Amino acid sequence: MNKRLLLLAIFGLFISFPSFSQIESAPDRNEGDGQYGRLILRGVILIDGTGAPPVGPVDIVVEKNRIAQIQVVGYPGMPINENRRPKAGPDDKVYELEGHYLLPGFIDSHGHIGGSGQGTPAEYVFKLWMAHGITTIRDPSAGNGLDWVLDQKKRSAANEITAPRILAYTSFGQGAKAPITTAEQAKAWVNENAKKGADGIKFFGANPVVMEAAISENKRIGLRSAMHHQQLDVARWNVLNSARAGLTSMEHWYGLPEALFENRTIQDFRLDYNYQNEQHRFAEAGKLWKQAAQPGSEHWNKVINELLELDFTLDPTFNIYEANRDMMRARTAEWHEVYTLPSLWRFYAPSRQSHGSYWFDWTTEEEVQWKENYQLWMTFVNEYKNKGGRVTTGSDSGFIYQLYGFAYIRELELLREAGFHPLEVLRSATLYGAELLGMEKEIGSVEVGKLADFVILEENPLLNLKVLYGTGAIRINDNNEPFRVGGVKYTVKDGIVYDAKKLLEDVKVIVDEQKKSEGFTIKQPGLDW
Repeated sequence: MNKRLLLLAIFGLFISFPSFSQIESAPDRNEGDGQYGRLILRGVILIDGTGAPPVGPVDIVVEKNRIAQIQVVGYPGMPINENRRPKAGPDDKVYELEGHYLLPGFIDSHGHIGGSGQGTPAEYVFKLWMAHGITTIRDPSAGNGLDWVLDQKKRSAANEITAPRILAYTSFGQGAKAPITTAEQAKAWVNENAKKGADGIKFFGANPVVMEAAISENKRIGLRSAMHHQQLDVARWNVLNSARAGLTSMEHWYGLPEALFENRTIQDFRLDYNYQNEQHRFAEAGKLWKQAAQPGSEHWNKVINELLELDFTLDPTFNIYEANRDMMRARTAEWHEVYTLPSLWRFYAPSRQSHGSYWFDWTTEEEVQWKENYQLWMTFVNEYKNKGGRVTTGSDSGFIYQLYGFAYIRELELLREAGFHPLEVLRSATLYGAELLGMEKEIGSVEVGKLADFVILEENPLLNLKVLYGTGAIRINDNNEPFRVGGVKYTVKDGIVYDAKKLLEDVKVIVDEQKKSEGFTIKQPGLDW
């Protein structure tokens, strides 16, 4: 499949899919220590993901890949009472981590594994994720083909590759031999998709009869679903329609303002609008929230309350649209120089063809509109959370200057901007993500009996989420010189301990090799500097 067709498939613009051109699969695992018969992590300050405040020092015992014991062993500023500590046997592995912070492994609820258009080998994507503490991802669309994703999922589950655990959500209609136009065809495809081993479905839009049949049948057979409510279908099927049919989560925000319309039924499109012109698509989207009901209005509250009653999940992916409100910030992020592949940089560049490369003439006016758009969007998401709604953390990386791993941390910062307490941010990144996937009994919080998925770092992320970036955060020393702190130190997935900084070094080597082979240096579009 060529670059353009792959993107059309991912973004739901046709139903019958040709064969996939897959990215390079991940190599056999050469990283990580363990699993151990017994692993003891000593002296950490625990943020358990449930919303509870930090507690420490704590010793955590892992037996193979399960948390066996969590023991508080003292008080801050006081010597640890050795008599309270779990005893280490001669064959036990012990990490002395006094003063380190330990969190549950992060869950990226919207993690595409790259594509041939981006030129991103799976090893590159997986290591960027793991270097940022991401131990589980939901792949919405299975853009490299379901069989390919299921192979990587199986190998990750067996820890044969260095990768997060993977859940494969197939694009609705993927693999169909003909367009799906009836309820019977929709139900048949949904059941066949389950038999093939998919974990769920990602929808984009179809006629209401097909949508109702497919979403409800998928829920009936016990699978979960996500949806990007594309503008081509949202006039007749918005978020409320999806939630009522049984959709698990909405992605981004399309379809939500439409459910909030009071004095219109269709977005106020410019009259020369063309969905295939992505400058039109994204510029007009920045005006949409101002066309919806006002915050706190009767209709606004009615929509929130109905979604709450349906136990609906919002997966906003704030970061993927951030270039719309500040293009230069996203384009010049400091990590691009070292960690962005040349092929990916070319994919981001202004183009009439590549999805999310719509910088034909992006103006101050459009950025201002998008800033206003964000204020209203964030107000809804924060209020939904405050009333008990589930909000998760998804990155949607590989598009619009957003880089795997780094963009996920930016998503945490944007949840904070929306009004979330840092503990609420981390809960969205962990426990709520696990609930979305139906895996809360296995992952999402640090509790006895759950899988040993951890993020370990030397800094307190509640004080500054920037310390979770692979590039860390800036401080000044006593000599008035800047230096960096932070970055994840260890990512533990399934009881295996990975050196997160070494994973980033591996990524740099992959990037350097591609740069060398091409004689490539990053240049800003249209500049010869």
